Amino acid sequence: MNSTLDGNQSSRPFCLLTFGYLETVNFCLLEVLIIVFLTVLIISGNIIVIFVFHCAPLLNHHTTSYFIQTMAYADLLVGESPQDSAITRDINRTFPAHDYFKDTGGDGQDSLYKICKAYSVYDEEIGYCQGQSFLAAVLLLHMPEEQAFSVLVKIMFDYGLRELFKQNFEDLHCKFYQLERLMQEYIPDLYNHFLDISLEAHMYASQWFLTLFTAKFPLYMVFHIIDLLLCEGISVIFNVALGLLKTSKDDLLLTDFEGALKFFRVQLPKRYRSEENAKKLMELACSMKISQKKLKKYEKEYHTMREQQAQQEDPIERFERENRRLQEANMRLEQENDDLAHELVTSKIALRKDLDNAEEKADALNKELLMTKQKLIDAEEEKRRLEDESAQLKEMCRRELDKAESEIRKNSSIIGDYKQICSQLSERLEKQQTANKVEIEKIRQKVDDCERCREFFNKEGRIKGLSSAKEVLDEDTDEEKETLKNQLREMELELAQTKLQLVEAECKIQDLEHHLGLALNEVQAAKKTWFNRTLSSIKTATGVQGKETC
Repeated sequence: MNSTLDGNQSSRPFCLLTFGYLETVNFCLLEVLIIVFLTVLIISGNIIVIFVFHCAPLLNHHTTSYFIQTMAYADLLVGESPQDSAITRDINRTFPAHDYFKDTGGDGQDSLYKICKAYSVYDEEIGYCQGQSFLAAVLLLHMPEEQAFSVLVKIMFDYGLRELFKQNFEDLHCKFYQLERLMQEYIPDLYNHFLDISLEAHMYASQWFLTLFTAKFPLYMVFHIIDLLLCEGISVIFNVALGLLKTSKDDLLLTDFEGALKFFRVQLPKRYRSEENAKKLMELACSMKISQKKLKKYEKEYHTMREQQAQQEDPIERFERENRRLQEANMRLEQENDDLAHELVTSKIALRKDLDNAEEKADALNKELLMTKQKLIDAEEEKRRLEDESAQLKEMCRRELDKAESEIRKNSSIIGDYKQICSQLSERLEKQQTANKVEIEKIRQKVDDCERCREFFNKEGRIKGLSSAKEVLDEDTDEEKETLKNQLREMELELAQTKLQLVEAECKIQDLEHHLGLALNEVQAAKKTWFNRTLSSIKTATGVQGKETC
């Protein structure tokens, strides 16, 4: 929202006296004299606030203008306001759910009270009117306190909003007449329906004009309306009002008198809580062209009608009618006041309930957090214990494995030695047999060559007629064979025992490897169990929090 009231400055500061501007110190002597004069007047109690707030912006230096307005605003706060109790009562009802204004005695409510009080002192003729706090609050959300007050004064005086409160709201009733005539032209079926149910514009549109839609509608929609008002003037209210009536025509045509009032009070503001609906409304309002000439025409018709009524009407009847109108307005304002009070109480109850729920959720989450932390500590201790056990088991397996490998190396060495011995014995046996065969062949050759020896030996090399010698020789050969067989059996037995030891060692190695695999699986399972337990607890906590949030 545009909150700047100063115009574009020229390259050289403006000076009322051409010779009064000093280049060396960069200020205007006349301007300094004006500041001193106004300050003396304000301090001495001679309030010339109208001059200050309407003429101070004409001074070139923004700092000078802001200083003068700040001084005047501070002086207004010192004064006494006759509507102080009404201001205090309305402050608590102004945007009670907004973070900036919800705290009683907070910065938002304090600044809002000061602005409303300053204006009631500033404008003694109008003073403070109910609903004025909403407009001041909207301005306060966009600019500092002093600037918000200046813009409020600007809207009330220069944009004509102040005229609506004067002369028993006579100008406001003129606006109602203009709105009804515009409805007759743009929305004739809805206009005729309102005539049938005796629904007049002042029954539903008074807050639209007096508060500029700030009291009931969402803030993001109100900001757009205030922007248009500052750019186009107060006639923008007619555009927005016709847009609201046009978009709600189908629903309003189905209502009676009470239903229409309830629709304007409850359902219509809820419809524009959606930013998309608010955007479409503003587009429709901007597209509607309402000429100032037409508004002037309707205003003239209204004044002519009022003059004719005044001439034809008896003064007593006029006063009675005015009294009834004021009573209706009073009842309407009291109803709106009750609605605002009910909304305030409901909002406070809802906020208290939400706060209690949030505190309960916070306690539950703290308990869950403590439980999760304890579970995490237990899981870490369990993890350390399992890691220690795993390390011990690995060390034991490593020692057993080293021992088994040592046994395997030892058995492999014994087997290698045994094979080497067997190979050597086989080679020696073969050599001995070969040597014996060669020796026997030599002996046979010598026997065959000797005629005398042939008489004692046959062709097979055996001694003729010497059976005893043969038996002795056979016995010696048998004993030698038996000895060799016994040695061979012993070596086979030793080989079998070595193989058995080797098999037993391999079995032990397999058992150790199996135990090692089981231990590693248990460690891995324990780690996964701890991790899964931690994840499950976190997921459970998150799920509970999500359900409570829903």
